[in-house]
Amino acid sequence: MSNAFKPIALTLGDVAGIGPEIIAKSFLEASDQIAGCVVVGDVSAMQRAIQVVHDAHPDQPRLSLLPLSRLQDLPRDVSALTVPVLPVSPAGVAATLPAWGRVSGVAGQWAADAVTWAAHAALRGEVSAIVTAPLHKEALAAAGVPFPGHTELLQACAAMHAGVAVSDMPVRMMLANDELRTVLVSIHVSLRDAIEAVTVDNILQTLRITHEAQLRATGQAPHMGVAGLNPHAGEGGLLGREELDIIIPALQQARAEGMWVSGPFAPDTVFMRARSTPDKRGEFDVVIAMYHDQGLIPVKYLGVDEGVNVTLGLPLVRTSPDHGTAFDLAGTGKASPASFLAALAMARKLAG
Repeated sequence: MSNAFKPIALTLGDVAGIGPEIIAKSFLEASDQIAGCVVVGDVSAMQRAIQVVHDAHPDQPRLSLLPLSRLQDLPRDVSALTVPVLPVSPAGVAATLPAWGRVSGVAGQWAADAVTWAAHAALRGEVSAIVTAPLHKEALAAAGVPFPGHTELLQACAAMHAGVAVSDMPVRMMLANDELRTVLVSIHVSLRDAIEAVTVDNILQTLRITHEAQLRATGQAPHMGVAGLNPHAGEGGLLGREELDIIIPALQQARAEGMWVSGPFAPDTVFMRARSTPDKRGEFDVVIAMYHDQGLIPVKYLGVDEGVNVTLGLPLVRTSPDHGTAFDLAGTGKASPASFLAALAMARKLAG
């Protein structure tokens, strides 16, 4: 594709969940924010979502039905008067749409197909960024997809494109909102495996990826506050030696490389210290958390409507909303697009 126009690709996610609905609602009520985007996924799933959102809000004229345009290829321009959808799954995968709110291998395969296509389009420079609607990990597994989530799938696509091993394409998950940013040392693994992943190399790699990503995004080196693994950051070895034997040596190496890092701090207070409010700037630009729930619970507690998931370390821009497929809401037209629109705004900023 020429450099005249590069759309942002919006992947539908699991079509049995709220992904298609929040994309439909974004087109129907926030057309100025979603201009220049192309939906990647199943056409009939998008049509169903548009109808559901329309039917759920009969008293709101602004949610009147928009026509859907089925694309054959990425466009050179995008009309604001249609919902452009580019189908990418092989024809005849399923005769009927997966039902709302149910785990489906078909939905899992469609979600993986959309992400894989969008990733390779971004790696070829045909789209400027990817914003992914939520997928369902059980549905991926039911489809036989050998990755537990978006991050690992995107990592594999990027590694294949670069002709390197997946281990040579390290990535990290950052969850961010206006008040707090946190990056995880490990992502979708069991808690037992997450503890084993707390190594000098993994922590140092996380710090390097975060430092480089934030430096590119802001032009300034970030101040990174590092959470301990154990309660009270180990209490000098009384509650565990990981801080003394692993985390502190990693921070010392990071400082020797010129990074601005502090810690390790007690996990139950470091996030409060990093939180920025209109009245007070946080002490740190980002918190490095040792495992998934340690880092994500504080950000999600502040509100999932504005949270954004950003994959760091990839040679492409990828963001997503800070929530899951919400099977209990799917098909009602009531799901909020706020986090999805926040993810889109973040993608535009990162893509420049």
